[in-house]
Amino acid sequence: MRRTPIAFRAVSDLAAYEQGFRRAGLPAFIAERTAARDIWTRAVPLLSLVFLAELSGAVDLQLSFAVNAFLVLAAVGILLATLMLVNRVRGRPALARPEDVEAPELVAFVLVPALLPLALNGQWVSALVTAAGNAALLGLLYAALDYGLVSIVLWAGRRLVSQLAAALTLLIRAIPLLLLFSVVLFINTEMWQAFALLDGLRLAGGVGLLAAVAVTFLLSRAPREVAALETDVREGVGGTPLDRRERVNVGLVLMVSQLLQVLVVSAAVGAFYVAFGLLVIPESLVETWTGEAPRVVLSLAGVTITQELFQVALAIAALSGLYYAIATLTDATYREEFLTELTDEMRASFVARAAYDRERGALDE
Repeated sequence: MRRTPIAFRAVSDLAAYEQGFRRAGLPAFIAERTAARDIWTRAVPLLSLVFLAELSGAVDLQLSFAVNAFLVLAAVGILLATLMLVNRVRGRPALARPEDVEAPELVAFVLVPALLPLALNGQWVSALVTAAGNAALLGLLYAALDYGLVSIVLWAGRRLVSQLAAALTLLIRAIPLLLLFSVVLFINTEMWQAFALLDGLRLAGGVGLLAAVAVTFLLSRAPREVAALETDVREGVGGTPLDRRERVNVGLVLMVSQLLQVLVVSAAVGAFYVAFGLLVIPESLVETWTGEAPRVVLSLAGVTITQELFQVALAIAALSGLYYAIATLTDATYREEFLTELTDEMRASFVARAAYDRERGALDE
């Protein structure tokens, strides 16, 4: 008999519900959240540290120490002037610490550090890299804080062991076909010629492309799965329908949970083929297939792992991960087992959400 985890207790304290939502990776269920108050203001210490670290963008190692000292002082002056200008625009004292962070502060965080190397010593490449990096950091922080990405990963990690039982069931059913294509690939000359000699950048690009296809497939199916899950768990629970932000949050919970399974299965397949290659693929055969002497990565107690073996095993692991990701959503038995377990856990969150809305309504009356 399946045991439904109890993630919440029926209490009247709204803060307890909100803490439960965060632990379940569902911060979007918390009412009256704003980016200025709940995301960017919480990130002020980190953004300030990055902002100050990027003063080094004004330094040019080809110049003398005195000139670089002058450039750093000029950069500090520009940053202080920017802070004073933004504060005046927002109606605050010139040197006040921002109590909330909105569009003016975010624009300044992206552009001002990027302008420092460009304005002070004409390093336009450094300026573009800095601006792109700052924008990417803001996007990552938004995902991590607004949609609880860190909480989702922790939640999915806690339940990964129980998920692996369902993953193993599907993997056992998939093993005949999976082994058939992967073993044929592993002992194929063209496979070794294609992947064993790739440089690191091209290998990462190929593996990344396969991973992107898997993520795209899961992402394309997420809205349908979220809608089905919402319809199922809200039956008999009540509460208002999910809004767009809440659906995105629930979709992330589903995706991260599945992606962790795919990652674990891919790592297991890769480790298997490294071990298999050590047993059945001698270095002389690797040299015959690739036309080059194998590059030794690790040699311990008479066991030698070559870079060629590692790269081919990595490529097969990525292909197997893509196959497994597709199977998780197309295999009817797996979908039933996985979604039933997840529905049981999500139902507790939806029950808490309905109770949370009632408590808030009672306080507003």
